[in-house]
Formats: sequence, C-alpha cells, structure tokens
Amino acid sequence: MGPLQGFKIIELAGLGPGPFCAMLLADMGADVIRIDRLSGGGVPLPIDPEKDVYNRNRRSIAMDLKSPEAIEAILKLCEGADALIEGFRPGVMERLGLGPDVCLARNPRLVYGRMTGWGQHGALAQSAGHDINYLAISGALSMIGRKGQPPVPPSNLVADMGGGGLMLAYGITCALLEAGRSGKGQVVDAAMTEGAAVLSAGHYGLRAMGIVKDQHGVNMGDTGSYFYEVYETKDGKYFSVGAIEPQFYNELVEKMGLDKASLPNQWDVSKWDDMKKVFADTFKTKTRDEWTAIFEGTDACASPVLTPAEVADYKHNKDRGSFVTVNGLLQPAPAPRLSRTPGEIVRTPPKPGEHTNEILRDWGFGDSDIKTLADTGAINS
Repeated sequence: MGPLQGFKIIELAGLGPGPFCAMLLADMGADVIRIDRLSGGGVPLPIDPEKDVYNRNRRSIAMDLKSPEAIEAILKLCEGADALIEGFRPGVMERLGLGPDVCLARNPRLVYGRMTGWGQHGALAQSAGHDINYLAISGALSMIGRKGQPPVPPSNLVADMGGGGLMLAYGITCALLEAGRSGKGQVVDAAMTEGAAVLSAGHYGLRAMGIVKDQHGVNMGDTGSYFYEVYETKDGKYFSVGAIEPQFYNELVEKMGLDKASLPNQWDVSKWDDMKKVFADTFKTKTRDEWTAIFEGTDACASPVLTPAEVADYKHNKDRGSFVTVNGLLQPAPAPRLSRTPGEIVRTPPKPGEHTNEILRDWGFGDSDIKTLADTGAINS
C-alpha cells in the first residue's frame, strides 16, 4: 500500500540512524533487504534482534563481507536495486569493493546513501563519534539546557535520528524522484552534524533578530520562561506548559486558578524566575491526572508528560492509533499518514540471515548460485 511500493533498497547493516532510515523507507512500502554480517555486528549492548523496532518491515540476509563471493553477490543485488544504504566510516565501502563508483558502474540509476556522523570528508571524517559529539559541533547542543547548568544531550534523538536517519531518508527519496526523471543515480552524503544544524535553522533567524541569546536556559523556548516549562505535580509526575501566545497564556493562568490581574506582564523577563516559583508551587497542589482533566481539550497548551509505558493508553494517542502492538512489541505506528497509500507494518524485526535464500531467489539468484555462495562460506549453508 505504501507510496514507495516497487522500490528495492539494499541496507548494509549498521547501528542507529542507518537502520532508522531504512525503517522509514520500509514503513512506506519499499522492499528493503538488510545485509547482516555472519560474524555479528559488534554491538556493545545485549540486543535482541526480534525486539529491535528499527529493523521492522525488512527481510535479512547474512553474508561474510570478507568473502569475494559475497561482495560479487552484493554487486549483483545492486544491479536490481534502486538505492543502497551504508553507514560505515568513509573509505570502508571502497576497501570492501563496494564503493559508489563500483556500484554505480553496475547500475547507473542507483541512489547510494551514505550515513556518517561527520560526513565523507573534512578534518574529523575518520574520527569516531556519537550523537552528543555531532550535536556539540553543530551548535544544537549549546541550545539545550537550563540556566546555570551544562547543556543536556537529548538522548540520541536529534543528531542520530533527526539529523541523521531522517535526513538520509529524505535525501534518498529526493534522489529517487530525480532518478525517475534523469535515469541517473547519485551519492547522498548525510552527515549527522549537518542534519542537526539544519534542524536548528530557525534558531539562527531568531538569533539574528535578537530574539534569542547564545546562552541556554534564558530564552523563551529553552526553559528560560515560566510559560514554556515542565513542572512537577503533587504525585511526583510532570506537566508541560507552552502557552506563548497571549490568548493561550490567559487560558492557562485561568485554568491554573491564578488571578491574571495580580500577575506581572507575561514578557517582563525580570519576573520570569519569580513566576517559575509561582507556577511550580501551583502545579504541586494537584496530581498530574487532575491537571490533565482540567486542561484536556482547552487552548492552554498544557499536557501531561507521559512515559513510554503510558503513551499507548492516552486517549488522543488511542484515537489516532499512534502506537501499535505487533507480536507483543509496543512501538510507534508509521508516520506521517498518507490518505491513499498509507505506510504499514507488515514484518516484525528479523533474525540476522532469516531470509537469506528467499531474498536471493527473489532477486534473481538460481539454486546453483546459492549453493556456490553457501559452499564458499559467503552465506550460511
């Protein structure tokens, strides 16, 4: 049903943003095959592949990437593919014999997606790194934090997933559209540093206008203001408020039971710290659920902070079907929503190599070809 149905994509197994990119494309109907390594992925965590949501909607083939026969088989797969996703350090795919020049020579229409933290070139291109490092040099990390405290890394959501996986999926989709017109593929160089920087583009406009400062925790939207904050409730849970516009702010203070006439002007920055204490004391008078009942359906821009264990039972999420349980595994539903060709979950995360023979046959390998690959150790026998 998905809008990418008919596109065939090869994913060289990796971690985090690469699989997330592949999941996004597969959720929208692309036939994505994941090439896992026979030797495993070297993950320093006890990953259960059948619970790894990032790997949903894919079939898996396991290969020995040190085997010349496996490399040749991947090149043959490239001949019938529309796109390839890889997340190795720059130069690794070239050393394997799977660099973009080689693959595009076999299939000039191939879109070759490359996922790295720093990009394919530059002073740091060969250095190790993680989300927090990419965020740091992108400028985005300096924007996240409370006044007087160090910047706060937002897990791996902004650089790895937003700036990396989401941007690569966008880049690949753009290149696929262009290839449909030109008949030519190209390389998509997705760097998490640059993706994270693009996500913060609006901040640079506000900075140029003098609306935001270069210190975190002092601006309207970074917990500097009292009306864009998170507050603890009576039961030790949390509630978020984001009432920026005056009409929303007026409704917020009314629902909180405060007398607006006795409050300072909303935009009197000198009073923000004092008002934070007023709001904090007020929110501690009721439980999170009591506040939810007060604010639900209003324009006060106030919402309960839900945990992953709670999201599926929240009424709005239930109304929308925002979370689904597949084979006992709770996970976000595909997004965004398309009215005519929606994305869907049709496969659970595979075990590495679960579909090796099936994939090879579907992609044009004969039984004798598969036997040769097995006999040489390129795939599991």
